[in-house]
Amino acid sequence: MDSIEAVEEIDGDFDGRVVFTCEHASAELPEPWLWPDEDRWLIDTHWASDIGAAPFTRRVAQLMNAPAVLSRFSRLLVDPNRPLDSDTLFRENAEGRTVHLNEALLEAERVRRIERFYHPYHAAVSAMVERSRGDTVFSIHTFTDKYEGDARILEIGVLFDDDEEPALRLVRHLEEAGFHVLENEPWSGKAGLAYSPVRHAQEFGRSALEIEARQDLIVDESFSARLAEALASFFS
Repeated sequence: MDSIEAVEEIDGDFDGRVVFTCEHASAELPEPWLWPDEDRWLIDTHWASDIGAAPFTRRVAQLMNAPAVLSRFSRLLVDPNRPLDSDTLFRENAEGRTVHLNEALLEAERVRRIERFYHPYHAAVSAMVERSRGDTVFSIHTFTDKYEGDARILEIGVLFDDDEEPALRLVRHLEEAGFHVLENEPWSGKAGLAYSPVRHAQEFGRSALEIEARQDLIVDESFSARLAEALASFFS
């Protein structure tokens, strides 16, 4: 099938250093899926999408003239930043409440979503990374400032698995730019939570990095502009 239903693709300089990806860019449920009434509370939350991630991805891609791939479907429909055997590929609970969209899914429905969204998303990323001469697959995510009642003061996390050297260089670079940054926080790439960039980087012999930016900050114009400039200078 045409991947246009599953992805938004941004053209750019394929001789540059980086391809951006944004796995949790959208809270949309494409037809014929609809939000169950009991799940409508999820739509504008971090459970349905990474708030602020899509506009920031477009911003930094435009600033750097870099290619990018963004999802056009909610992570609750199927999560492209998880392997196919993950327990949260189809999340069943959020904040202790049942996600009715994914309640008692039949195998045929799982396959339907994987074939219509998951595989086309990853095919688009693979094609873009293969076309690029860059050295890095760079995934953009965001995290909520409050998670299960706990406040978070971290501004940016840099996630990685095997690519420690470029990740630590990025941490230092962002610290020097004035950001509060930690490695592999609030989640760890070594726990498989940077699945998509790692998958495609390994496929083509590139480095894989993922950032997690705090949602209440990334939607702020000044913070977003500063972070975009900092990433552009890192890859210059």
